[in-house]
Amino acid sequence: MSENTARANIGVVGLAVMGSNLARNLASREGNAVAIFNRSHEKTQAVLDAHPEAGFLPAASYQEFADTLQKPRTAIIMVKAGAGTDAVIDELVKVFEPGDIIVDGGNAYFPDTIRREKQVRATGINFVGAGISGGEEGALTGPSIMPGGSDESWVTLGPILRSIAAVAEGEPCVTHVGHDGAGHFVKMVHNGIEYADMQLIAEAYDLIRRGTGKSPAEIAEIFAEWNAGELESYLIEITAEVLRQVDAATGAPLVDVILDQAGAKGTGAWTVQTALSLGVPVSGIAEATFARSLSSHPEQRAAASALPGPSTGSGAGEAFTVPADQVDAFIEDVRLALYASKIVAYSQGFDEIRAGAAEYGWNIDLGAISKIWRGGCIIRAQFLNRIADAYAQTPDLPVLMTAPYFAEAIGRAQAAWRRVVIAAAQSGIPAPAFSSSLSYYDGIRADRLPAALVQGQRDFFGAHTYKRIDRDGTFHTQWSGDRTEIEAVDTH
Repeated sequence: MSENTARANIGVVGLAVMGSNLARNLASREGNAVAIFNRSHEKTQAVLDAHPEAGFLPAASYQEFADTLQKPRTAIIMVKAGAGTDAVIDELVKVFEPGDIIVDGGNAYFPDTIRREKQVRATGINFVGAGISGGEEGALTGPSIMPGGSDESWVTLGPILRSIAAVAEGEPCVTHVGHDGAGHFVKMVHNGIEYADMQLIAEAYDLIRRGTGKSPAEIAEIFAEWNAGELESYLIEITAEVLRQVDAATGAPLVDVILDQAGAKGTGAWTVQTALSLGVPVSGIAEATFARSLSSHPEQRAAASALPGPSTGSGAGEAFTVPADQVDAFIEDVRLALYASKIVAYSQGFDEIRAGAAEYGWNIDLGAISKIWRGGCIIRAQFLNRIADAYAQTPDLPVLMTAPYFAEAIGRAQAAWRRVVIAAAQSGIPAPAFSSSLSYYDGIRADRLPAALVQGQRDFFGAHTYKRIDRDGTFHTQWSGDRTEIEAVDTH
């Protein structure tokens, strides 16, 4: 055993940037003593040397790490999701005891978290999947934290996580989301909303630049102005910063030097895949995810670049020009379209959380989720308070955008939203997130959808049956016979 035996109340395994920053955050809070361990002891020593002020308690082995922790031992794993996480869990289970707590703070896929929690629970040890949002800066200064796990684990873990979480309006941005995989599920949807939010902002930038000819620096000032109003958010704020940046090597705007191929870590795809399995439309998130995929296939884009477009008859990326006396009005239209589409993205995301909670038996407080997203996380935004208010007033609100505040906001933006989508379509400028969000809005408010025809088609080729609007029961038309209708046994 080391001389530091049982002096730490919390430990961190994995000391890459996120792990080391989280450990430093923990160590900076009164009452915390932090044990650290990394598979490569050289990394542990490097963190120890770089941050003597933290008073870290280093360990050179899993056993020494366990011996350094007070009971119930609590350890946060900050390693790459996948096999590496399983390997660390296996090692900790060997040296931990019943009642101890293992926290996975990585971006794990929630079914993996459900599996791990079940396996670890069988040993008597608590396993917690915790979504941590805010990137490297958030890990250091205060992230938004979404932990799942047992009620027992929350008793010990709650005060520790509250000590390091971001604070918004006097409240720590952490809550016990639900059991087993609930925390990582909510973090997954958070990231899906983040995909949609970023894509919508990019489309707004693209439309303004192509439509008005304004420079990135000029558009940066527009976003800065937007950030002072109802669109105030972290993503709008950093967009202005990115657009202001000038490339030192070329003198060009940095945004013009960056390769237009967007990367992805997988959480957007997980959000869409899960939504499909739950039967929840998240079209804005899906289109944002697909837009990244499309951008990352330069060979296909090159092959398609000569396809005709609306302005010149051939070629991609046609410009269009907004008349000088209409530029301000057009920019305001884009702002309103962005806000309306953003509302759709959050509404769809909260729909998925509700559906996931019902499917997996989690008691998730949607209003509490909106509150812990107000600080620390990437999608923090002013209007999350409005979401919290909506769920406080109507906890079983079926569609977020029907809450009075959001219904009024969309009503105010609707005409502009439609004008922007029309302008994009007529000019050949891709705006998939704007367009799909508007289509979703029109679909969900429609009195009647063409799904009736789809049901007729399904019954024709597969005898899948249908229901009628005028009487109860399930029916099938004998399409290959005399086409009479018969009442069928409902198997759906």
